[in-house]
Amino acid sequence: EPVAKYGTLDVTFDYDSQEQKLLVTVTAVTDVPTYSRAGGSSWQVHLVLLPIKKQRAKTSIQRGPCPVFTETFRFNHVESEMIGNYAVRFRLYSVRRMKKERIVGEKIFYLTKLNLQGKMSVPVILEPSYSLSGCDSQMSTSEVSCSESTSSCHSLVHGSAPEILVGLLYNATTGRLSAEVIKGSHFKNLAANRPPNTYVKLTLLNSMGQEMSKCKTSIRRGQPNPVYKETFVFQVALFQLSDVTLILSVYNKRSMKRKEMIGWISLGLNSSGEDELNHWTEMKESKGQQVCRWHTLLES
Repeated sequence: EPVAKYGTLDVTFDYDSQEQKLLVTVTAVTDVPTYSRAGGSSWQVHLVLLPIKKQRAKTSIQRGPCPVFTETFRFNHVESEMIGNYAVRFRLYSVRRMKKERIVGEKIFYLTKLNLQGKMSVPVILEPSYSLSGCDSQMSTSEVSCSESTSSCHSLVHGSAPEILVGLLYNATTGRLSAEVIKGSHFKNLAANRPPNTYVKLTLLNSMGQEMSKCKTSIRRGQPNPVYKETFVFQVALFQLSDVTLILSVYNKRSMKRKEMIGWISLGLNSSGEDELNHWTEMKESKGQQVCRWHTLLES
């Protein structure tokens, strides 16, 4: 059965648990798509350490059907006891002169597969980027099945209002607030009769309403009930936890026109409703366990 080619990276991982550093060497790319489909014959690889997305790197631009890079990148503060929470996302871009770079394929490599000491060379086989989440869910199967059942009864109660399923987790030891955008339901395209292309933007505000951090999911195209399963981590000290507000805004990305907001919710200090406030309180009391809840979006 022929397999569509999105590129295969030749990668070496070298992890040092004492220094808590990870060296990633991108040697070469094979199986790149044909010239016409990718729209160019110059290539670049982008790397980002998930879930925090603060440590990023990219290779130089190389030409030809079998580009060779042999470049090493260093990621710091990768704790060995937390290694299962980390992943490196690889993205291959085709680069054209005078035009924007275009993503060809991507793959999320979970560091659970690593040798905790020493080098490991692996082929990283890229997949089409639109079908992947930015970060995988950390929910257990029991939590998934519980939220699935919640989902069905919730939708019956609320009719067809757009809703979003969010997982919250706070680790007081590390000061990390994890917000997982799990899925949406009943998302509508207000202007047209086809399902919308949606993404979720997360914004963390301090007690004065100033922006501390923001990020967004990748786009889910043509889905009224999109599954995102993307986790975002914010650094929030325990003493700040009652003074921050997390806003989730769902947008429909329309071609040629500006984005249009489908709806929003806020959690934390300035919660948009009682359900949202209760969810935040449950997260604070759950001692490092993820709490998942459905929320009905408010209209902009």
